[in-house]
Amino acid sequence: MDVFERFSFLAALASLGLSVILSLVTLVRRIRKSGGKAVSYQASDYPGTITAIAGLIFLTVSILSRTIITGHGPFSNMYEFAIAFAWGTVAMGLLFLWHDKIALIKAIGVLVAALLLVFASTLPSKPVPLVPALQQSFFLSVHVATAIVAYGSLTIGFGAAVLFLIQNHREVPWLPDLALLDRISYRSVVIGFPFLTLTIVLGAVWANIAWGRYWNWDPKETASLVTWLLYAGYLHARVLRGWREKRAAILLIIGFVAVLFTFLGNYIFGGLHSYR
Repeated sequence: MDVFERFSFLAALASLGLSVILSLVTLVRRIRKSGGKAVSYQASDYPGTITAIAGLIFLTVSILSRTIITGHGPFSNMYEFAIAFAWGTVAMGLLFLWHDKIALIKAIGVLVAALLLVFASTLPSKPVPLVPALQQSFFLSVHVATAIVAYGSLTIGFGAAVLFLIQNHREVPWLPDLALLDRISYRSVVIGFPFLTLTIVLGAVWANIAWGRYWNWDPKETASLVTWLLYAGYLHARVLRGWREKRAAILLIIGFVAVLFTFLGNYIFGGLHSYR
């Protein structure tokens, strides 16, 4: 089973890498064919989408195989959470593609997922027994599941925000219009923020069970709180202060940097979450 799990991981990495390449080639060809004008989702985008779906399927098989091997979800070390993060990013990229028909947004999500898998490939992947703090499987599983949805959705918001700033600065004719990119960014936070909130709440419940305190000011806990405050600030500024466009996009990019910092916090600083 461990060989099958490893094969699925490598197949997922290959599929996602191929998806990025096919999406880029398709985009370049269509830009040339259209004379640099805006283009919508077409049949020529299907190869990149199909390979992204294949990557998601292989990732699912890899995670399920590892779950069968270890008897727990993907939460015991950085390798497992990296592949789970990648799964959430691809899944949300495909969801937003289905809703908005913007292949470039999906491609950014797939690119981030591929980079996460490259990072995971450098980490120890051999299953090890769970430390006592990780043996509260129900709360920990739900805690990680909500984080996967939150991080995946916020990654799509980051991609839309980057494209917004490029479009706003250079007026690139083949990029989606500013209003659509702004809506995608906002919708990604509307989806991701409640799950981010649940991640912190469920993490506190798990921490109380595992360590006897709901909050320990561990580096990863502190980083997650800062991340939550940034996205709460974005929603407050947008809904009550009327922030739109450039300022909102910049705040989303800062928020995603905080997401990455939270993700890597235990790897860099150690602490109670130092499971590698």
